[in-house]
Amino acid sequence: MTYVLHIGDRSFSSWSLRGWLMFEKFGLPVRTIMTGLYTGTLAEDLAPLAPARFVPVMETPEGVVVGDTQAMAETLAERHPDAGLWPADPAARALARWLVAEMHSGFTALRIDCPMYLRHAWAGFVPSEAVRADLNRIESLWTLARTRHRRAESPWLFGAYSLADAFYAPVAARIAGYGLSVGAEARAYAAAHLADPAFRRWRAMGQTIDYDPMPYAQNLPSAPWPGPAPRPARAVETGPAVNAACPYSGKPVTHFLETGGRIYGFCNAFCRDKSVADPEAWPALAVLF
Repeated sequence: MTYVLHIGDRSFSSWSLRGWLMFEKFGLPVRTIMTGLYTGTLAEDLAPLAPARFVPVMETPEGVVVGDTQAMAETLAERHPDAGLWPADPAARALARWLVAEMHSGFTALRIDCPMYLRHAWAGFVPSEAVRADLNRIESLWTLARTRHRRAESPWLFGAYSLADAFYAPVAARIAGYGLSVGAEARAYAAAHLADPAFRRWRAMGQTIDYDPMPYAQNLPSAPWPGPAPRPARAVETGPAVNAACPYSGKPVTHFLETGGRIYGFCNAFCRDKSVADPEAWPALAVLF
């Protein structure tokens, strides 16, 4: 029983990131389909899913189409009550829904001035007063959640990872990627997102596509991505590889990368390239190291 998720480009589509994390972080089976968000085919790609106009869009295993991440979140929580999408405690769950609703409808200045950009960071960005106001509100909400409901050993807002964290993952990317000034607790929370293996896998898949021109390019110097530095790797033309089957599909290997002086094989260029971008983000590959 697999869902289908229609998404936009991973490096820039913050709403698509939220939608994908709803599946990836809670173990829900999903197959993704890329739409032409930046190539002009979005309307055509989504036409069979009317009245959907934006990504992400979800199809249930029964073929029911659900658009809008908030509707998707509630539908998945209803269909999978034991998956832990919302906090179990009623008070925490109510606050988590509040935070998600405010993220869904608010923080316009932060969205407009700091579009999500996962290719690299930007240096020298100066936030407007409106962006500062958005950040202050976000910090106050995070502090409230963590003060009331966080477990000391967890970096997430309500103890276990929840939909609230999925909705604020792109905010964490904006804070880190634009070097926005926030308090130590907010910086630590943003860093937890960037270090999360699921987030790293999403970013690595986005790195497999080149753009010309680059969406959302800023008139600012670029800076290194502030997340964990990936293990160095490079694509190579030939093997032999230490593995005979692709670690993801189990198919025979045809494409190769080198890391740590050893060569690993994959069944296609996408499998190889997402692995080159961040080898240790992929458990099926990392176990071979």
